[in-house]
Amino acid sequence: MSNIGLTTREQEYLEAIYLLEKTKGFARIKDIAGVLEVKPPSVVEFLERLSEKKFVTYEKREQIKLTKKGKQVAEEIYHRHTALRDFLKNVLCIPEEVAEKDACYIEHGVHAKTIRNILLFQEFLEENPHVGNIIIEGFKKYLSKRLNEA
Repeated sequence: MSNIGLTTREQEYLEAIYLLEKTKGFARIKDIAGVLEVKPPSVVEFLERLSEKKFVTYEKREQIKLTKKGKQVAEEIYHRHTALRDFLKNVLCIPEEVAEKDACYIEHGVHAKTIRNILLFQEFLEENPHVGNIIIEGFKKYLSKRLNEA
């Protein structure tokens, strides 16, 4: 995994910048602060760290940009996030808002082999819709029954 040497919080900053670039075309300190619900001085501190590690280009009063290295790592982080969120939501029937929060929590510590197998399992279900539907619908019924017993 390319994000060796990054803290969980640094990964969150890269992902936030990536999503801002993807949706707005650029990222600014106030945008990042809003997404991560932090104060602008905290953003500056992390941008300086990420800049030193060559993940972003950052200069005061300028737009923040991911470097090639930063974009690659941010895409990996985002890919892990979406894979986990979709698995939690579509396979384990977790409500979307919970799946989103849990994916964010899990994504920074999960091993690459775990993500690979989650993706392969989802791919298996999609390529074998008859089997996939039986498994997911069976689990939904089981889940409903067990939750009603509690």
